[in-house]
Amino acid sequence: MPARVLVIGKGAREHALCWRLHQSQGVWKIYCAPGNPGAAQLAEPVAIASDDTAALIGFAREKKVELTIVGPEEPLAAGIVDEFERANLMIFGPTRAAAQLEASKSFAKSVMRAAGVPTASFEVFDDAQAARQYVRSHGAPIVVKADGLAVGKGVTVCSDTDAALAAISDALEQERFGAAGRRVVIEEFIRGEELSYFALCDGENAISLGIAQDHKAIFDGDQGPNTGGMGAYSPVPHLNGALDERIMREIVQPTLSEMKRRGTPYRGVLFVGLMMDGEQLIVIEYNARFGDPECEVLMMRFDGDLAETLLAAVDGRLESAPFRMSTKSAATVVLASGGYPGDYRKGLPITGLERIEGSEPSEAKVQWALKKIRVKVFHAGTALRDGTLVTDGGRVLAVTAMADDLATAVNAAYQAADMISFDGKQFRRDIGSRALAHAAGRG
Repeated sequence: MPARVLVIGKGAREHALCWRLHQSQGVWKIYCAPGNPGAAQLAEPVAIASDDTAALIGFAREKKVELTIVGPEEPLAAGIVDEFERANLMIFGPTRAAAQLEASKSFAKSVMRAAGVPTASFEVFDDAQAARQYVRSHGAPIVVKADGLAVGKGVTVCSDTDAALAAISDALEQERFGAAGRRVVIEEFIRGEELSYFALCDGENAISLGIAQDHKAIFDGDQGPNTGGMGAYSPVPHLNGALDERIMREIVQPTLSEMKRRGTPYRGVLFVGLMMDGEQLIVIEYNARFGDPECEVLMMRFDGDLAETLLAAVDGRLESAPFRMSTKSAATVVLASGGYPGDYRKGLPITGLERIEGSEPSEAKVQWALKKIRVKVFHAGTALRDGTLVTDGGRVLAVTAMADDLATAVNAAYQAADMISFDGKQFRRDIGSRALAHAAGRG
């Protein structure tokens, strides 16, 4: 059992991990590098950037950290796990080679093809003229993806040929995505319902964390530009356990087998982005870490010792991991800065959190307690300025609630979201609406 744990990252995902780790019985010290004001209530903040691997290793050695957990994808793609392992330090996450499942879309596609995992037909290009010729011959709609990590902005769904040609030029000629766009994957457009599936993996075995749905667009009805995620919920009520088993059998286990065959066994969280059209499942992407805001709802539903479970994944003994996922529903509503995902202001005072989590009495907290509703606000982009909590990012707070059913969880999250104020606050009002429509017979 790890007594001292280090979490790497600074967003709501890392705050949620610290929050759940704080409930692990054997953990008595949590560090978060660099952390945020919310996580600092549970973990000691460490002024080291998440990409400063040498400094993080030095800190872990000095403090005798027994388990490190990596939140963001960039350090994983850069090989932080390899460096920690060379230093004989325990760390949860995939190696650089295994993290290519997210860091290189062409690599991920080659794994899917070799493993027999269902995915959209595709071709890979580093020559703009050849890519344009392919698009003209195949037509639209079509999807153009920068091969590497592009901070969630490298995927363009093109409704017409002109848009696809522009996306090719942006990546390969204008170098809009830098090195990440020097190669593009062009694939067929798939219609359906998008799902996020999460599994903990130890290189050979996998255990499900279940299905969630993210809301990527900035405005209600999936309108406007995509963001890092404006809300999520889990589980997806109209999808039953048979689908979970099918995803594990048809996608996760073949992927792990192929990665092991290649000599790059996958350990960590495997995030499978899926499109479901009727009974057809199509994999659109892999991610090599917890999603955000999906992590927030998963950590609300996680029932067990997170530190011991993640250590079991590192040790290759995941089958004995002591956890289950609650049957309750969780929903997250992200409060974002005005102007996000474009330009936005920072340093705006935030008020109202004390009405949700502080000692100040409120009618809402009484009702939540009576109905056994759990409400938690995770900090995504906040800072302290002269003792005042202020905005410090595009996504500011992830307001999360868990209840017996999704409708109650969603209502509680919105009730809490309305209690928080800062200038320019924006958020979607339709988180979970697709699932609620299914439940009402309108899906």
